[in-house]
Amino acid sequence: MAELSETEGPVDWKERCVALESQLMKFRVQASKIRELLAEKMQQLERQVIDAERQAEKAFQQVQVMEEKLKAANIQTSESETRLYKKCQDLETLIQEKDDIIQNLELQLEEQKQIRIQEAKIIEEKAAKIKEWVTLKLNEVFIALYILCVSLSSVASESDYAIPPDAYSTDTEYSQPEQKLPKTCSSSSDNGKNEPLEKSGYLLKMSGKVKTWKRRWFVLKGGELLYYKSPSDVIRKPQGHIELSASCSILRGDNKQTVQLTTEKHTYYLTADSPNILEEWIKVLQNVLRVQAANPLFLQPEGKPTVKGLLTKVKHGYSKRVWCTLIGKTLYYFRSQEDKFPLGQIKLWEANVEEVDRSCDSDEDYEASGRSLLSTHYTIVIHPKDQGPTYLLIGSKHEKDTWLYHLTVAAGSNNVNVGSEFEQLVCKLLNIEGEPSSQIWRHPTLCHSKEGIISPLTTLPSEALQTEAIKLFKTCQLFINAAVDSPAIDYHISLAQSALQICLTHPELQNEICCQLIKQTRRRQPQNQPGPLQGWQLLALCVGLFLPHHPFLWLLRLHLKRNADSRTEFGKYAIYCQRCVERTQQNGDREARPSRMEILSTLLRNPYHHSLPFSIPVHFMNGIYQVVGFDASTTVEEFLNTLNQDTGMRKPTQSGFALFTDDPSGKDLEHCLQGNIKICDIISKWEQASKEQQPGKWEGTRTVRLTYKNRLYFSMQARGETDREKLLLMYQTNDQIINGLFPLNKDLALEMAALLAQVEIGDFERPFSTPAGHVTNQCKTNQTLKQVIEKFYPKRYRDDSSEEQLRQLCQRLSTRWMALRGHSAADCVRIYLTVARKWPFFGAKLFLAKPITPSALGSTFMWLAIHEDGLSILEYNSMRLIVSYVYKSLMTFGGHQDDFMIVINNTHSKDKPTEKLLFAMAKPKILEITLLIASYINNFHQQKAAFHHLSAPALLSAQTRGPEARAVGSQPLLSSSRPTKGPTLL
Repeated sequence: MAELSETEGPVDWKERCVALESQLMKFRVQASKIRELLAEKMQQLERQVIDAERQAEKAFQQVQVMEEKLKAANIQTSESETRLYKKCQDLETLIQEKDDIIQNLELQLEEQKQIRIQEAKIIEEKAAKIKEWVTLKLNEVFIALYILCVSLSSVASESDYAIPPDAYSTDTEYSQPEQKLPKTCSSSSDNGKNEPLEKSGYLLKMSGKVKTWKRRWFVLKGGELLYYKSPSDVIRKPQGHIELSASCSILRGDNKQTVQLTTEKHTYYLTADSPNILEEWIKVLQNVLRVQAANPLFLQPEGKPTVKGLLTKVKHGYSKRVWCTLIGKTLYYFRSQEDKFPLGQIKLWEANVEEVDRSCDSDEDYEASGRSLLSTHYTIVIHPKDQGPTYLLIGSKHEKDTWLYHLTVAAGSNNVNVGSEFEQLVCKLLNIEGEPSSQIWRHPTLCHSKEGIISPLTTLPSEALQTEAIKLFKTCQLFINAAVDSPAIDYHISLAQSALQICLTHPELQNEICCQLIKQTRRRQPQNQPGPLQGWQLLALCVGLFLPHHPFLWLLRLHLKRNADSRTEFGKYAIYCQRCVERTQQNGDREARPSRMEILSTLLRNPYHHSLPFSIPVHFMNGIYQVVGFDASTTVEEFLNTLNQDTGMRKPTQSGFALFTDDPSGKDLEHCLQGNIKICDIISKWEQASKEQQPGKWEGTRTVRLTYKNRLYFSMQARGETDREKLLLMYQTNDQIINGLFPLNKDLALEMAALLAQVEIGDFERPFSTPAGHVTNQCKTNQTLKQVIEKFYPKRYRDDSSEEQLRQLCQRLSTRWMALRGHSAADCVRIYLTVARKWPFFGAKLFLAKPITPSALGSTFMWLAIHEDGLSILEYNSMRLIVSYVYKSLMTFGGHQDDFMIVINNTHSKDKPTEKLLFAMAKPKILEITLLIASYINNFHQQKAAFHHLSAPALLSAQTRGPEARAVGSQPLLSSSRPTKGPTLL
């Protein structure tokens, strides 16, 4: 093998592989010869055993013959008997000797079998070592070939190389160390099937720019796949992790030991040591994905829990305290409230649900749970079809009534004797499918009432919530009965916000308020006409926030359908409520109560007339704004789609633009908005924060200010920029220039200001020389030039300037401005951005920071520039580059106490593998820079996901390519001419 390491001349690897395969064939021939010798020996031993058995049988026959002769002769003399007795003894002795011989032969046969097994093991070990050695050498050959391919292709284009799927791991996220796990841990369920959801073991993972396989210890736990360098590292931070969700997919590779795991952001390639181990991993991964797909926490709106709480579950004589959640027609139970994956589930449809009469209960399983629980707990039994009963022990009567009602409804029972009177009436209506002519609709409990209620309409789990429900009805009555006029409008806003905030704080009351508003918007006479208009307005606000559960959602839909009529004000509100129900089901519940703007828009004008009943201005960096409409469930992502269509801009993932809000405290801060947040929630939370920041001074006219500007800049996306994007980028760059965040000298700053003036104002108009209007025109021109200087020229260059210096500056500006006469705005924008993009850090966001001593960077202020390639540190005055770090080298980043910290992976230094840098920054800026770095990394993953998906599988395939591909060194790593039975690459 030492010959392989020689570098004196080129090695014919193909010939070497043929030689190795011939050696392997020799070993196989030797093994076959050994097997033949063993077979011959076995046959010889078997023949000896057969001969011995024949002799024993012959002796036995002789004994029988002698006995028959003795009987026939009937010899009575003692002498003959003595001789016969001796002969019998001799024959028995002979038989015993033959038996001993047979036993010895059997022992020899067993020893030969063991020797044969050991020799076979030795042969297999030798063959495995040969296979492993050949595989290792082939792997080295393929890696060398691939490095050669990369080096050849990099000569043509520096960017023409494949980036591995895991070039950027999620090490920067704060992960907690995992505990050591057994090879496979099971999660049992009620149906008796043990499906493993946890596993750990070694796998090979494709990583690195050279696409090499690295052996890592993988731990599957809690829906995440963590990987470490070795099993002993599980107490430390993992090298990375793979988040598994219902959208993940598992595909088998061309190799029987390889699997392709595709997530939302990456595609991973994993290889096991054997096909059997791979099958085990695939089975466990499929179990996890199956549980993820059925996980109620990810299903909306069906995933909204009907009722939840901590209960004692008893089954088969064993009791356990679990967190129960009823979602749809399934009862899930967890170890704790924080767990994502349920321990099990109980299908309730057509199950028998009833309260246990403990005085006559005799079920052995139930009694086995302990008699001490009987005196302190209420009990509900769930008996699904073809399964044993499950008992739920509940601590209070109110909670028991709530669980009993909702479990009965989920089971589809026609039992109308559970729940409150209102719930029983709804159940009766559900049984007759809401027959319009039914007298149940005329029941006083279902119709408008001027008096208050003495008990809640729905079953609630505690007495405190029951009291709150009665107060809630009084609040609704006040809102409905008080006239809506200018002096009382704030009173209605306060009532609506108070009532709906209580329902958001206590989700158990959401069914209650919906039922109360359904009741108060129905009249008994004449012909069940709609109730007060203000009741419909409050209902419209309510269904924009959340929806009730079944069967109350069914009742709400039926109520809205029966009252929908575009000819009446009531009917228009009913139609609007139908829209809100659909939108809330589509986008989920809200997080905050309605804002003042939302309530005023609903009360003062009928939202039926507008598909988007609310609107708000969005400001741009060039000083203009765009009014955008939205509804109660519009998310930031939907809002930006509308805005981009109106303004002719691309999606935020391409343009890098994002929506910002100002700070409610009035400070010079901005907050970036995530795409899944609802616009109404943003306005409401901003309004509440503003009230808290300025108690007693808050004005109802002050609202949130939304700004749309660039946050992430990608040079690869610059070619597709629209005219509006270029214009806004120019104004945003100008904002950096005037605030000293862009390096340029005075002359260049004047040129840039002239370009901006040409874009915004147009051609420079020289003052007329007529005596009458000369003074007026000259003053107007000077005023325009001063405005341009103030708006587009850097502050640091114009501050502390005398009047004469400002006059000269205006004169030089007018000269440059006049030189641009006739240039269109688009030309000026193009020239401006061409000049600005010459700075390497164009588009980067700069943060002022001061290193904390001791630091090699010094102790003076400097700039942290965050851009698409990484983090760069610039000098404060000259903005020259000090050092740059790519995102891949960032091990950790974020707030550390009151400072900003980054931990760098220093691969060039063995003595100091990591380097920690601390910077003093303002707390809001620490959060902003942390989120910005995370956004760049996440966007990098999203943009490169398709590239990874296309490039990485080529390393696993063995398809034959064309001659052109071979010419540039991109031939397949596994030649199609390889024998199929040869060793395979792990």
